[in-house]
Amino acid sequence: MSIKNIIQRFQIPQIMGVLNLTEDSFSDGGYFLAPAAAVAHALEMIQAGAQILDIGAESTRPGANGVSAELEWQRIQPVLAELKAKSPKVLISIDTQKAEVAKKAIALGANIINDISALQYDPKMVEIIAANPGVKVILMHMQGRPENMQMNPQYEEVAVEVREFLQERAEFAISQGIAKEHIILDPGIGFGKNLQHNLKLLAELDSLTELGYPVLLGASRKGFIDFISNSPPNQRLGGSLATTMLACLNQVSIIRVHDVQPHRQFLDVFAAIMDAGA
Repeated sequence: MSIKNIIQRFQIPQIMGVLNLTEDSFSDGGYFLAPAAAVAHALEMIQAGAQILDIGAESTRPGANGVSAELEWQRIQPVLAELKAKSPKVLISIDTQKAEVAKKAIALGANIINDISALQYDPKMVEIIAANPGVKVILMHMQGRPENMQMNPQYEEVAVEVREFLQERAEFAISQGIAKEHIILDPGIGFGKNLQHNLKLLAELDSLTELGYPVLLGASRKGFIDFISNSPPNQRLGGSLATTMLACLNQVSIIRVHDVQPHRQFLDVFAAIMDAGA
């Protein structure tokens, strides 16, 4: 592919930094349970170039069990409140499937709700989003539930099935009063997919961006990288950056990452090269 072809397809995505307030997330569980540690890490990610922070207080790794809405909010509330006070311009996404948590977070200033169930887990979630027209929602594809999603996932045509599911969920959200421009789609890399499913979805990212909605890609440190190049989660930066390059070439709007500074550097250098070739 020539540089001219690359420039035509090239887009710099926003960086969403991952902030896990959990004891058992696959990559950094237990590191940021203390509010002070969580806020300090969040501020570091902002300084490194994150435009969005995604705060999650319930692990959704393969095999994970859920936690109560009360515990989720107990973990989120002090961190969200302090971040809104210290860095009010940064967009805050809350990774939750529970309408009760989403409602409280929005009242405290959350800008985005990241629902891995695509509004299916809690029937009240769509009402909360629709009632707050300034709030965006991320709809993700997942086959099964976190506790069982990696038990032999099956597809006939994974890219087609994921696309059709997300299109249907987006149309449902619109029918319930959520504006189209407030909907973001996520193919759910690693959520009910084996290695070949994940690779196929990454190879066909353009089939999602062609739907006309912003697309989020969350492939950072995911297990499929380990299958290709054996490595623990904190040593998967190279594989994560490979997916970021694909994001740039397929008009992905947001990348969800753990390692903000290297991704910011990668995007800045890539953009400078593209500018030179324009």
